[in-house]
Amino acid sequence: MRGVEAVISELGHSSVPVLLIGERGTGKRTIAQRIHTGSSQLDGEFRILSCSELVSSAMAANLSSTGTTLYLDEIGDLSPDCQRALMEGLSNGPGETHVRVISGSSRDLEQEMRAGHFREDLYYRLSGICLRIPPLRQRKEDIPGLMNFFLVRYGEIFERSVPALSDSTAQLFVEHCWPGNLRELEAAAQAIVAVGDESVAMRGLRSVLGRHENGANGTRVSLKDAARAASREAEKELILKVLTRTRWNRRRAAQELQISYKALLYKLKQIGTKSTELQ
Repeated sequence: MRGVEAVISELGHSSVPVLLIGERGTGKRTIAQRIHTGSSQLDGEFRILSCSELVSSAMAANLSSTGTTLYLDEIGDLSPDCQRALMEGLSNGPGETHVRVISGSSRDLEQEMRAGHFREDLYYRLSGICLRIPPLRQRKEDIPGLMNFFLVRYGEIFERSVPALSDSTAQLFVEHCWPGNLRELEAAAQAIVAVGDESVAMRGLRSVLGRHENGANGTRVSLKDAARAASREAEKELILKVLTRTRWNRRRAAQELQISYKALLYKLKQIGTKSTELQ
């Protein structure tokens, strides 16, 4: 990443097209925005275009936005019509194109080009500078700092104190292969802060992390999945705590939990407890 950072700092002095190659969730969009922010030649907006949803007319319109940086997300998904429109727009004479184009792809575009799915002339036009972003499993020394960054971010969002992770949790995060990359790491941080109890959150998160441990590189990990897994553990622990306090009188427990008796029975079924009601 030091090499990537060095190039990013230099890219602000030019408007050369940049191609970012990396697995899903490696932070390509964030890097593109940093390149735009550091540019001394552009004062317009940073605009993200999802290539799987673009039509050729929209592509032409966006290329006429003066001073704008266009981030073309998943450029490999661009249709043949849009590829042609983009190539025509970028082939204008000097001074006629007023946008900077930064493209991102999780695919091997050279392979797509050889297979005839991506225009060769467009590939070379877009890859003035090609940056390959390493997956998180190849830079595990960054994990502690990144996790702390996300914990602080969600602490501010949820207005909660930032938890100090235990050694066992920190070790688990370093050993995990993170197929979802930064997106998966962010999901874990969000769940820990949202639940407010590391031990409870981690019981849910371990199931999510384990589910993706043997998955393919770039597996998408939902922030909602991680948060749900952690909150289910928190809910389970609260229910069992109240049931213990009420000596397993489920009607009283339902009242304390401010849910219906039927809802409590349903949740107990989900938890899998077979304890009988004490009346």
